[in-house]
Amino acid sequence: MLTSFARAPVFTARSSFSRLQSTGRNLRCLVQATISQGEKLPADVKLNFFDGEGNMQEISVGELTKGKKAIIFAVPGAFTPTCSLKHLPGFIDRADELKSKGVDTIACVSVNDAFVMDAWGKSVGADGKVLMLADGSAVFAKAIGAELDLNDKGLGMRSRRYAMLVDDGVVKLLNMEEGGAFTVSSADDILNAL
Repeated sequence: MLTSFARAPVFTARSSFSRLQSTGRNLRCLVQATISQGEKLPADVKLNFFDGEGNMQEISVGELTKGKKAIIFAVPGAFTPTCSLKHLPGFIDRADELKSKGVDTIACVSVNDAFVMDAWGKSVGADGKVLMLADGSAVFAKAIGAELDLNDKGLGMRSRRYAMLVDDGVVKLLNMEEGGAFTVSSADDILNAL
């Protein structure tokens, strides 16, 4: 849980900070993005999705979060192993529990196009539980400092894996992973923080 590592040692690396958290015998490395707890998300950034009728829609981050409690989580890529087998399914499986704790919207963001996000969401049963949002040019990822350069792997610019709790556009909790790790951004991690 993010609130517990405010007392952890801080190490500077480039424009982001690596933080270490000791949890029993496990040592976790988290990256803080440009955005941090207590800050407003960039309201004017637009993301795309397909609605229930199959029409592509555009929504701003402001529209997505204004007056709502939202969980926004990001994955490095649709249809990739950890994203498809663990991260997204966890939020789908826990959607009802998260919503019973006052969450209005659960959204998955990836640097993919809306067609890929729609097909991926349908393939794993996200309809009605998790809103599948496309950040096609990584504008949102860059705006919050969560971009991940995977050009050396042939994947281009992507987003780091993270999960955040947002209340009326303000980041209340941010669990940012290092690289492609999956240690602190699961649905259970967010559920435990609520």
